[in-house]
Amino acid sequence: MKLLRVGAAGSERPALLDAQGTLRDLSGLVPDIDGPLLADEAALGRIRAAAAAGELPALDADGGLRVGAPLARIGKIVCIGLNYHDHARETGAQPPAEPVIFFKAPDTVVGPYDTVLVPRGSTKTDWEVELAVVIGRTARYLESREEASAHVAGYAVAHDVSEREFQIERGGTWDKGKNCETFNPLGPWLVTADEVADPQDLPLKLWVNGELKQDGNTAGQIFPVAEVVRYVSQFMTLYPGDVINTGTPAGVALGRPEPKPYLRAGDVVELEVGGLGRQRQVLADA
Repeated sequence: MKLLRVGAAGSERPALLDAQGTLRDLSGLVPDIDGPLLADEAALGRIRAAAAAGELPALDADGGLRVGAPLARIGKIVCIGLNYHDHARETGAQPPAEPVIFFKAPDTVVGPYDTVLVPRGSTKTDWEVELAVVIGRTARYLESREEASAHVAGYAVAHDVSEREFQIERGGTWDKGKNCETFNPLGPWLVTADEVADPQDLPLKLWVNGELKQDGNTAGQIFPVAEVVRYVSQFMTLYPGDVINTGTPAGVALGRPEPKPYLRAGDVVELEVGGLGRQRQVLADA
């Protein structure tokens, strides 16, 4: 299923995109798309049954319904750094022996077509297309990759926007360059795990002002999705509705020759992950 949330920011309603590309209203079946829903197999079953029976009313999208982030009330966003061989090479880093973990606050999440703000004082705002993993079952001390895969509810496109000066040159951890306002567009859909045949064979692409900047595949990950979920569960409990951003392939501004083409107000960024939809953001000054 392709689950999404549409409407004004803060007033989104749950919806489903059917096989014909029609938006279907889920608000008569479920209150929202969030962790409790993803953990409720009976509720998900009712959605599937209603969709198959043609019982879900169509939403009128002619008025240009805003698409919000496909997941409400995210608990935490765990991010994996330097998780592609080519991205590690372009930044001059050694491939890590274990996954590099940092966090983004849930309030960085915006819709896939919302404005991204260049922070005040920023000179090095960068782009990163990523595969996001959404947890569907409580996960702690998972023993195998197979067990980890069973705890995944679905997948989405994430844009891990980053400010490199704040991240690298201002001391401390990476968090200052990762948690600026609007720095995690998510969506447009949450695609349930049963519709993603192989999370290690998904193309990722990103364009800036129409120019292709990133062109990778999840096959290039150092630590595959299932291993990331298993590994993270050794250090923290993952709950339904938690998100893991699994890293970015090569092609970011940080890895380019000088002068590096960092983002500025007015730039347009488009990105996609195969089968999971496409995002588009226009940047503006904060």
